[in-house]
Amino acid sequence: MVVLIHNVQANRMERFERGPREPMPYANETLTVGEFRGRSLSDLLWTTTQTMQSWVAFRRMWGSPIYAPYIFKRIAEGGHAAQSQHYAGTAFDVAQNLTNAQRALMRQMAARSGLWSYVEPAYLTPTWVHFDRRLGPPACAAGYPLQRQGCVGVYVCILQDALNVVTGSRLSVDGVFGYVTCEQVRIFQALNRLTADGVVGCSTWQALTSQALGR
Repeated sequence: MVVLIHNVQANRMERFERGPREPMPYANETLTVGEFRGRSLSDLLWTTTQTMQSWVAFRRMWGSPIYAPYIFKRIAEGGHAAQSQHYAGTAFDVAQNLTNAQRALMRQMAARSGLWSYVEPAYLTPTWVHFDRRLGPPACAAGYPLQRQGCVGVYVCILQDALNVVTGSRLSVDGVFGYVTCEQVRIFQALNRLTADGVVGCSTWQALTSQALGR
């Protein structure tokens, strides 16, 4: 499998080839590629250095393995509604095997750790714990940030993947918003009666993700 990592500090995409039993890059053997992939069928995965570093630090803080069956999904696979964080590879749904008391402790620890951007309250996820290292600021409530030519990162991966699904384009999903990606965005915008400026703001994200989601 291929794992793309957005090195946030260097603002570049890094490419790794790893088997499902091998550790995720930057995860220091606390999370395998197969565990990160979860129930996704994709052989191409992506995430960020910040996400992996937060996971490693939190795993050490918790002090024992964390059951994490739901992490990554391609947007075409659906399963996480309109929210973008699992499609970006920056979110974890964990601890389904724990008691309510243990999950409450994990939520409290996650919220106090400062490692995560968001920890879902128990009334929304009573039988699991959700935390993520979401990126911002969002252009839309679902968390998708504005993207334009020159951007690098996991949301460019989502964009390229979604364009391939919806338009049949053959963009290389590499996380780099170059000229070819920009032209495909313009074509999609024109077909959907949007301003064809190549800038992926809220209206373009909404049109694209609604057509790609769970397709």
